[in-house]
Amino acid sequence: MADDVTTEDPEEFEKAEGSVLNDIVHISDGLDTGNLITAYSSGIFPWPEDDEMPILWFCPDPRGILKYSNLHVSKSLKKSIRQNNFTVCTDTCFDEVIDKCAFQKRAGQPGTWITDNTLAAYKDFHKAGYAHSVEIFKDGELAGGLYGVFIKNVFSGESMFHTHKDTSKIALVVLMTLLDQLGITWID
Repeated sequence: MADDVTTEDPEEFEKAEGSVLNDIVHISDGLDTGNLITAYSSGIFPWPEDDEMPILWFCPDPRGILKYSNLHVSKSLKKSIRQNNFTVCTDTCFDEVIDKCAFQKRAGQPGTWITDNTLAAYKDFHKAGYAHSVEIFKDGELAGGLYGVFIKNVFSGESMFHTHKDTSKIALVVLMTLLDQLGITWID
């Protein structure tokens, strides 16, 4: 961790008893490495609406997790993996991955939670060593990937994208395999 990083008081992020605000535990004016470290260390994550509004911070109960043992790999995805016509990397082009995640078109959604301020904050978070990416290249071009946060042996998946069939799913399988090798059996 960088020496110049400061964190917010963890009590700022404690969940209010009887909260009726859909698991919102904190509101802040911005994102930075310090408040991201504090939040993720406490199981809390931001969900910005846009760059003009305050940041809402969430700690849902119950929590959605994906256990490695429950990851279903379809026959067609297994075939794509077996064809091995891609290159897998980690943390080689984080900025490009998060940029592509921010502009990935998603059915039924008008946009994404990844605002300009979010992009800047998570790029700094990556430079500080907490945000990571898995990249899938096809024919030398970034074709899919994902990014998330790794703190206290917990990986919190944030977003993924693909420009070629199955590449974001392959990134997820790669991530889960890497985490399993570390003894980590689920992602948030």
